[in-house]
Amino acid sequence: MFRLLSLQERGVLTPAHVRLAASSAGRSVRTVQRWLQEARQEGRTARKPRPRFTVTDEVHARLALWRGNAAAVHRELVAQARASQGDPVGGGADGEPAGGAGGVGVPSLATFQRAVRRDLNAGQRAALKDGERARRLHDVYLARPVKWRNACWEGDHKHLPVEVELDGQLVRPWVTWFIDCARNAITGAAVTPHQPSRDAVLAALRIALSRDEPGGPYGPIGGLPELVRVDRGKEFLCATVSRALGALAVPVQDLPARRPELKGTVENLNHCVTVMFLVAQPGYLHAPTATTRPQSRRADPAEVLSFTEFTARLLRWVSWWNTEHRPQPLGGRTPLQAWQDDPTPIEDVPPDLLRSFTLEDAGHAKALTTKGVYWRGRYYVGPWMHGRDGTQVRVRFVPHHDHEIEVFDAITGAYLGPAHPANAATPAQRAALRRAKDAERRTMVRALSAADRQRRRLGRYGAVTEPTAPRPLAALTAAEAEEQLVAAAGGGSALAKRALPDLIPPREAPTSWARPIRRPHPAPPATATNAAAPGATGDPGTADGTREDEGEGGRS
Repeated sequence: MFRLLSLQERGVLTPAHVRLAASSAGRSVRTVQRWLQEARQEGRTARKPRPRFTVTDEVHARLALWRGNAAAVHRELVAQARASQGDPVGGGADGEPAGGAGGVGVPSLATFQRAVRRDLNAGQRAALKDGERARRLHDVYLARPVKWRNACWEGDHKHLPVEVELDGQLVRPWVTWFIDCARNAITGAAVTPHQPSRDAVLAALRIALSRDEPGGPYGPIGGLPELVRVDRGKEFLCATVSRALGALAVPVQDLPARRPELKGTVENLNHCVTVMFLVAQPGYLHAPTATTRPQSRRADPAEVLSFTEFTARLLRWVSWWNTEHRPQPLGGRTPLQAWQDDPTPIEDVPPDLLRSFTLEDAGHAKALTTKGVYWRGRYYVGPWMHGRDGTQVRVRFVPHHDHEIEVFDAITGAYLGPAHPANAATPAQRAALRRAKDAERRTMVRALSAADRQRRRLGRYGAVTEPTAPRPLAALTAAEAEEQLVAAAGGGSALAKRALPDLIPPREAPTSWARPIRRPHPAPPATATNAAAPGATGDPGTADGTREDEGEGGRS
């Protein structure tokens, strides 16, 4: 229509233009001419709006108050309109007042419900009933671009809806795990029977970074990621985890709280572990029941799995996920196959750095005494501590795990070994401590015995019958001394071994150089004897043709 108006303003509009536009719009020429006339008179090119009821801000607020109950809001609007007109009994036609919301009166209930469906989308109507969580179910989310392996990991906690037995009590375990976003491979997981803390994050992170167990549930999957995405959980954002990843130059992206769509890979894993594994386990809490009574907690721990057995099953399921499960985004491949097909280089973390940076530091150096290392009110000992009294060490530990600490040299940072509480050592730890002490003693005894034998051998002298200095019996002869020196030098000092086999010989001299002139050897003076000798044709020689100046060497 705007094209016809432009042609009309310029005075070039012809009936052919009108017929062409009418044919394209599927309308008659008279209808298009009427549209042009209305556009010139009323200044509009769209259809004339019809007066109808619309959902205003006030009506929207009333709907939120009644949780989306349109009939209840309609009754309030009708009562308000009647009260404003002073007619508490009735109103206009069909019992409706003549004036009201929207300028056209309060419509019928069907019209009001139709206006709510027209002016409010499905997400807004769901939010009126169940809040923001329901509204998000109707949102549209963007998909992150698929990158390469170890480009990004996502980590999260999952409170599993299943009960297991631990020390005669029923508990609901938690799982903390990391997953590679590009290949859907679970890189590491840790299970705790209670609310996880930073020790669970460090344990799962250590397993994820390490690739020392090719036959374990994670196989060759692991390495150093380029980015780790987590939510605002205090366990992931604590100083220990940030320092451990920061020491490895791995940034941690802190996502906004309650935005699960921003880490959809691990959230999908949390959903899959429920529908693909937990629903078939004993003690699943959301299993359907045959009665209408609320399901109570199981009273008999014998009916559920133990914590150890449940952890073993969960790790087997993790292995199945990595080696047998074929997610749809991977195109029929397992996460392990997709991981191995990716040519991206993997950067492994050295074991000593992994041991050091995934532990929490005690904060200051401590002195190693004969009682061990004093930390948190207890002494810790280890078999490697024998003979290291007075050494300055640093203590690193897994949070909430006081049964073992890792000890490092405070000056060099070298790893020394583990240590356990001295007052709670197991029989095996006590036996290891005794064996190390005995081994240290045997080493010293052997060294002292060898020194004593050498001292006795060097301190013996031969008997003398004259007033002279005694001769040591261990003295060496010149031949023996030379033989020992040759053996110590590695086979002798022959000139052939001292030569330079890789010496480059000199190249041929240029032709422009002056070469030395070789003059002939002067002949001896002629005598009568050698002149009459037979065969003397040129150089004078002997009877057998040999020169006299050659002597004995010429005849050889």
